[in-house]
Amino acid sequence: MCGRPITCCFTGHRPSKLPWGTDEDDPRCTALKRRLTDAVEAAYAEGFRHFITGMALGCDLYFAEIVLRLRERRPDVSLEAAVPCPTQADGWPPADRRRYRRILDRCDYETVVQDHYSPGCMQRRNRYMVDHSALLIAVYDGRAGGTRQTLAYAMSRGVPFLDIRVC
Repeated sequence: MCGRPITCCFTGHRPSKLPWGTDEDDPRCTALKRRLTDAVEAAYAEGFRHFITGMALGCDLYFAEIVLRLRERRPDVSLEAAVPCPTQADGWPPADRRRYRRILDRCDYETVVQDHYSPGCMQRRNRYMVDHSALLIAVYDGRAGGTRQTLAYAMSRGVPFLDIRVC
């Protein structure tokens, strides 16, 4: 696994907090993915080679797919899935579970943060990502939730972040 100085992690909203929900063909989603791609490319240009995603629905999966596309052009890139617990995707719709599995199968590393679900496992996953990273990229709209908690934790740990606003 790669070290903290070259590692960038990600936090962002699930579809329920995105104005377009699950409609990834919405122009706002397309624009967000472009901004996220630009952020990942900029992180690469700054020397980041290892990327960590929390594998949640929505922005986490966008981020993972963007990093996998970058890895196709830049073989020195690696992607780590920080999975909060083995049952993370069990209750998701079938198409989302297939997408999750396709991404997970292409990751260079899989870190399962704990062996069972508990109310704090998502937060533990988020802390793991921040603790192992030198940069956090966030898609954030200002509302309370896991993304805000992760940003606050990164700030408390002195990990810089790049905030990408949801339009």
